[in-house]
Amino acid sequence: MPSSYNEETVELAALEWLAQQGYETLFGPDIAPEMPAAERESYGEVVLTGRLRKALETLNPSATREAVSEALRSLTTPAGGSTLLSNQALHRLLVDGVQVELPDGLGGVRAEHLQVIDFQHPERNQFLAVNQFTIVEGQVERRPDVIVFVNGLPLVIFEFKNTKDASATIEKAYTQLQTQGQLTLNDENVEACQMSN
Repeated sequence: MPSSYNEETVELAALEWLAQQGYETLFGPDIAPEMPAAERESYGEVVLTGRLRKALETLNPSATREAVSEALRSLTTPAGGSTLLSNQALHRLLVDGVQVELPDGLGGVRAEHLQVIDFQHPERNQFLAVNQFTIVEGQVERRPDVIVFVNGLPLVIFEFKNTKDASATIEKAYTQLQTQGQLTLNDENVEACQMSN
């Protein structure tokens, strides 16, 4: 009798396990563009900006609307340069928070510091696992098995392979993660962090 074990079996088991850990889980096509529960405007977007904005507001209740918008822009438009430098810059923002400078109305500037992830109180963050989240960049379509979002930011990719398939090697999985890790955070085609790291 053939085994019913395949990648989908592992994918669904992973989602179930993540749900048991307190993660919200969603099916990617349900939140795709043009769906009733859409959480992004195009398949080129990989950040769930509504969730990120809400997290910035929740974690920084005294932040002004302008500061939240500027922090959102900083997080979705990584520094130019190599992928490594972009990764390092984004990592700093995640760990240290976002420092924004805004006009103070008196001809000067005022600074606001916004926390992106609450490491001291993890329960204040929003954890989401989405399977079959389609991303289209140019003519290339990618669909990682599961993406984990923290406060709307895609930080982890799971790519499952069927161990009964002799051609499903760890090298092929690694290569697939490398290509899927090169996602853009917005429509300006700026390289984002390699989520396979």
